[in-house]
Order: sequence, then C-alpha cells, then structure tokens
Amino acid sequence: MTTNPTGTTPATGTTPATAAASAAVTGAGAGVTETSDADFATDVLSAGPPVLVQFTAAWCGPCRQLKPVLAALAAEEAGRLRVVEIDVDRNPATTLRYGVLATPTLMVFRDGEPVKSMVGARPKRRLGEELADVLD
Repeated sequence: MTTNPTGTTPATGTTPATAAASAAVTGAGAGVTETSDADFATDVLSAGPPVLVQFTAAWCGPCRQLKPVLAALAAEEAGRLRVVEIDVDRNPATTLRYGVLATPTLMVFRDGEPVKSMVGARPKRRLGEELADVLD
C-alpha cells in the first residue's frame, strides 16, 4: 500500500491502520463466512455440523461488538460448529422467512431446522454456555 508523507493512502485518505480496522469491522470475522438469500440453503440448511447464523446489519452497533466474539467461537469450535452471518438489509427473504425482527439475532440450525434463537449481543462465555446444549 502506498502512503503519502501524511501517512494516508492517496486513494482513500486513510492510514493503513484505519483501513485495517475498518475492514475488520465491516467484513466477516476470521472463521465467520457470509451468506445470502441465494446461498442460504447450501451454506446453512444442508451443512453438516450445526450452524450459528448471525442476522446482522452494517448500521447495528451490537452486531459489530459481536463480531470478535463470533470469530473466536468459530475458531474454537471449528469442526463442531460453523458460524455464518447474513445481512438483513441485503437479504430480506431469509430474514422474513425466519421471523427476524431485531439485530443481532443469533439462530442455530441443525439438520436444516432452527433449533435455538437468541437476540442481542453477549459476551463469549455466556454465548458458549447458551450453545452448550446444541454442541453436545
């Protein structure tokens, strides 16, 4: 990445650190994949292990707070749990199909069916406790 004497990139006017932080906030966290209305059946409903889906939105502050929690959970539970996010604004069909009215909504799917639903951000330890029954 090329920077000018002020330390910003010419094209965006941001510093490399700011650009990296912004990418971390807007994109899916490590181990967390994004899905869409078109791919939801393949990515979630026909997946092998249980899938934790975060229904999220770019404007949702608690959703951004949850990103590192979900990334850590995805890394720790790799092979036992997949973590996927779907943007409610860009994917209204799936959002409506599962009756999502608030963000973040976390929904666990097993064998193509929703088996657990939680609304709101939570710390990693609490989320792990709430998911214990679906991971066993």
